[in-house]
Amino acid sequence: MGRAHEVRAASMAKTAAIKSKLYSRFGKELYIAAKSGVPDPDMNLTLKRKIAEAKSNQVPADVIKRAIDKAKGGTDENYDEARYEGFGPGNSTIIVDCLTDNTNRSYTNVKTAFNKTKGAKMVNAGGVSYNYENVGLFEFKFDDEEAMLDAMMEADVDVQDITVEDGIMTVKTTFADFGPAQDAIEKLIPNIEFDVCETTMLPNEYVELTEPEDIESYHKLMDMLNDVDDVNKVYTNVRMPSEA
Repeated sequence: MGRAHEVRAASMAKTAAIKSKLYSRFGKELYIAAKSGVPDPDMNLTLKRKIAEAKSNQVPADVIKRAIDKAKGGTDENYDEARYEGFGPGNSTIIVDCLTDNTNRSYTNVKTAFNKTKGAKMVNAGGVSYNYENVGLFEFKFDDEEAMLDAMMEADVDVQDITVEDGIMTVKTTFADFGPAQDAIEKLIPNIEFDVCETTMLPNEYVELTEPEDIESYHKLMDMLNDVDDVNKVYTNVRMPSEA
């Protein structure tokens, strides 16, 4: 019973850490969006869209409110975007996006994570990102593909793919059309609740890690990167055997 309690406690601690990281990430992004214009989603489309993304990731309302209130309060925090690229175990590729107030710190911490992982190394900008596609991605409950396609065409959105599985629709657009696509979806489906609403980077090709050593090293690298406060998002082309 003692061991089971320790396992549950460790699992709960890990879940709490993941949530804390997620809330911190959206706290920064919402603050930046609110500071980019009027801190009111009715008058700031960037903020409105970021709020929708936060809600799709189950970010609590009070976290969203605090970030917006912080921007309203005139706090002058500046965050720079920094992107780092590299190879991971098993010839995998990894892109790390940071939001940081100290680029030297973020670079050092990300590089340390790569250096401490067997089979991993950082590369120059563009070294792996050329093989990724920057897209807008949405998932939500809806099954009328024809109606959705008509709505996208009416909004002049460049749709790359629309699929429906078990009543869940996935819409992929170009990165540039993320905002207009979100507006078109919300117009077609009032009060929609997104399961996914984000811009992301998708690899053109995936690799499957099958060697236990590679899988262990990959998870170690992901854990270390997620522990870096400045890391905002991590993109990878890894597909585990159970995900294939």
